Amino acid sequence: MAPVTWVGNHMHALVERLYPLCRSITGDGVRATLDIVGEYIPLRTHEVPTGTRVLDWTVPQEWNIRDAYIADSAGNRVVDFAASSLHVLGYSLPVSATMPLAELRGHLHTLPDHPSWVPYRTSYYQPDWGFCLAQEVLDALPDGDYEVRIDSTLADGHLTYAEHVVPGQVPDEVIVSCHVCHPSLANDNLAGIAVAVFLARALAERTPYYTYRFLFAPGTIGAITWLARNAERVEQVKHGLVLACAGDRGSLTYKQSRRGDAEIDRVMRHVLQASDRPHRVNEFTPYGYDERQFCSPGFDLGVGSLSRTPYAGYPEYHTSADNPDFVVPGKMVDTLAVCREAFAVLDRNRRYLNLSPYGEPQLGRRGLYDALGGRSDTKEAQLAMLWVLSLSDGEHDLLDVAERSGLPFDTVAVAADALGAAGLIKE
Repeated sequence: MAPVTWVGNHMHALVERLYPLCRSITGDGVRATLDIVGEYIPLRTHEVPTGTRVLDWTVPQEWNIRDAYIADSAGNRVVDFAASSLHVLGYSLPVSATMPLAELRGHLHTLPDHPSWVPYRTSYYQPDWGFCLAQEVLDALPDGDYEVRIDSTLADGHLTYAEHVVPGQVPDEVIVSCHVCHPSLANDNLAGIAVAVFLARALAERTPYYTYRFLFAPGTIGAITWLARNAERVEQVKHGLVLACAGDRGSLTYKQSRRGDAEIDRVMRHVLQASDRPHRVNEFTPYGYDERQFCSPGFDLGVGSLSRTPYAGYPEYHTSADNPDFVVPGKMVDTLAVCREAFAVLDRNRRYLNLSPYGEPQLGRRGLYDALGGRSDTKEAQLAMLWVLSLSDGEHDLLDVAERSGLPFDTVAVAADALGAAGLIKE
């Protein structure tokens, strides 16, 4: 992997590049986003037609927008989509009209508590139109007539999502998911996309044990569509992680799967605690990002969610203040590092059987003690071997050994490798 500063700067550059694009749950903004991601990692893109039944949902019409503005009587654009994709209510119907400010106000969205910020609002499944603007801009508008123009289309088309697969030693899969449906919001969702891209590149530098499937899809409807189209092979998904809000200054937060004791939950808790990073571990709730789709009772996959400050947990959430300056390269690097550490543990975590379970086997005769000679952690390594032998009963995995012994997972895994090579344990 490249130096930390290089990685952080390049992740941030990707965030900046994606930021101006107008994304939604469908449309050309999603395709443009995936085209850029495809320059970093190869993608397989899927187009699912409008009207396709996906579980209890139906793929909606495709929305695209070319221009939108509110202009005063002199023709000055007082609100301009060209300045920010947040200025238009997502999925707005086309409009071309002139109306007084009193009538227009019913279609305007602001944040009175943060008068200089523009909110992010949508109307995906209820036909409507509107604009989002700063409260201070609205306050400065004089009464009078305004030209209102939204050059958009809502028509039959497709929902677009993409996958990237890092082949592993086994076909069992780990899903890494991030949403690609939000417009100019840097932490939510672009930082998660950037971390996912560079995580995929890091995993490709080695041959991981599991196959890692990266999913870039619109929130909610995208994950539901993927699950509907992959229901017959969903049993291959053994673990999963949803990435979002991955670059703000907050400490790391892991939201557990619905199960609460899935292996990914245990791994994330262990890695965060062992790293001494400030962090929080939250219980599952059926509200949030796409972990709630993967964890729905019919699928009940072991999928958790990693973020820094969780959704709606910071004032800038879903506002124009969530811009590239709000995202910190070093924090994205930290999020990426935790993912790599967690997946390294996940890839090496196994259950073993002690092949010499009656009494302690003679390690010295097998050269196992000699192999440790001169190491600064010789006693710790010897203790790890004894713990692995003690708990290799087919019921405990190496993570159990690490947690019960208080030893580093890597030390335990190395001990298991040595005992396996000596013929004392087997998977």
